[in-house]
Amino acid sequence: MVDALRLRGIADEAVLAAMAAIPRHFFLEKAFEEHAYEDKAFPIACEQTISQPYTVAYQSSLLDIKNGDHVLEIGTGSGYQAAVLAALGAKVYTVERQESLYFSTKKLLAEMGFSTVKCFFRDGSKGLLEKAPFDKIIVTAGAPVVPEPLKAQLAVGGILVIPVGESVQQMLRIRRVSATEFQEDRLDNFRFVPFLEGVNKRGF
Repeated sequence: MVDALRLRGIADEAVLAAMAAIPRHFFLEKAFEEHAYEDKAFPIACEQTISQPYTVAYQSSLLDIKNGDHVLEIGTGSGYQAAVLAALGAKVYTVERQESLYFSTKKLLAEMGFSTVKCFFRDGSKGLLEKAPFDKIIVTAGAPVVPEPLKAQLAVGGILVIPVGESVQQMLRIRRVSATEFQEDRLDNFRFVPFLEGVNKRGF
C-alpha cells in the first residue's frame, strides 16, 4: 500500500510510516478485509465510507502534523484517519454525528490503544468550542461551504484542510495568518460523502 502511495506522489515519509504501522483491515467490515490494503474506499456503517488510502495520506500530508499538535477531526467514520493522526503524534479530538458509529468507533480505537484520540458525538459543523483553539483541523466529508465555526476555532498559524463542493469537492488548505486573516490554497478534486449538519441518533 505504501509503495503505491509513493508512486501516486505522496512524499511525506512520516505519513507513510504511520499508515504502514496501522492495520487498516481492523477498520473495515469483514467482507472487505482481504482488500484492505488496496487504494480504494469502502462502505462502512450508517451509509458512510472509509476513505481510500491516497485520500488519507493526501489530507494528512497537508496538515503537516507536529508532535503534540491539538487536532480536530470532523467526521470520525471508521476511525482510521484519527488513528493515522495519532500515530503522527497528534492529540486528536474527533467528532461524529452518527450515534451508532460514534459508539462502535470509540470502542475500537480504545481497544487498539489509541489513548490520544478523544471521541465526541456532536454536530461537526459547530466544531468543538470547549477544546479550541486547534493547531490543525481536518474535515472528512464534502462541505458546500467552509463552516465559520471551524475557522474561528483554528489557532493563529494553524491549518484547516477541508473538501468543498457539491458532487465533486476541491481540497482547500486554509492557514490562519492572524486573528482576522486567512490564506487559502485550492488544490486537487476529490469525492467525499456529504457533510451534514445535526446529529443522527438512529442506527441501533
